[in-house]
Amino acid sequence: MKEQSKWKQYPLSAAVRESLAAYGSKEQGMFTLDDYDRIPDQYRVELIDGVFYDLAAPLNIHQAILQLLSTAFGRLVEDHQGSCFVYPAPFDVQLDCDDRTMVQPDLSIICDRNRLVRRGCYGAPDLIVEILSESTAGKDRLLKLNKYKRAGVREYWIVDPDKRTVQVFHDLVNSDVSKIYTFGEKIPVGIWNNKWYIDFAKIGERIGILYDL
Repeated sequence: MKEQSKWKQYPLSAAVRESLAAYGSKEQGMFTLDDYDRIPDQYRVELIDGVFYDLAAPLNIHQAILQLLSTAFGRLVEDHQGSCFVYPAPFDVQLDCDDRTMVQPDLSIICDRNRLVRRGCYGAPDLIVEILSESTAGKDRLLKLNKYKRAGVREYWIVDPDKRTVQVFHDLVNSDVSKIYTFGEKIPVGIWNNKWYIDFAKIGERIGILYDL
């Protein structure tokens, strides 16, 4: 019963629990990047304030949106000779520059090249996109929203495939105000002064067939 209660609040897969158990019996909230690095590569997890969270395998539609968004953002950078880099998950972001948090946003856009390190990003990306799934919706809308704001992420997009909406915090650092867009709209990119946009109508049209799966 003690072992079950230890993991009750933040459930992890049996495989991940076994990996961690081999290196000591820490409680959730006490883990560090040393523990994160001991997780076998075949298991995806995030470490947030010393707490491990499983990352379940994403659905087809999630991956389709991620691929299309990554391509769309990358094309904008290339077309306008921008200096930013676009990284889809899996991609390690040492968000707080400490040893207690390592996240893997669905999409990270980094314009400050000083934040790029060998293993990923050290510090806050300029723009982050999270695509909601049943297992991550609460974390993306609450926990990560607050973490990203405090860390200095300039812009945050939350894509909801079920509602076909995109909630955008265009100025996350300075404001809690967000705007809801539909999959039929063109969404301006705040970090690029709203001069460039992502045409979600094209993305919505492309993934439409997946809603029948």
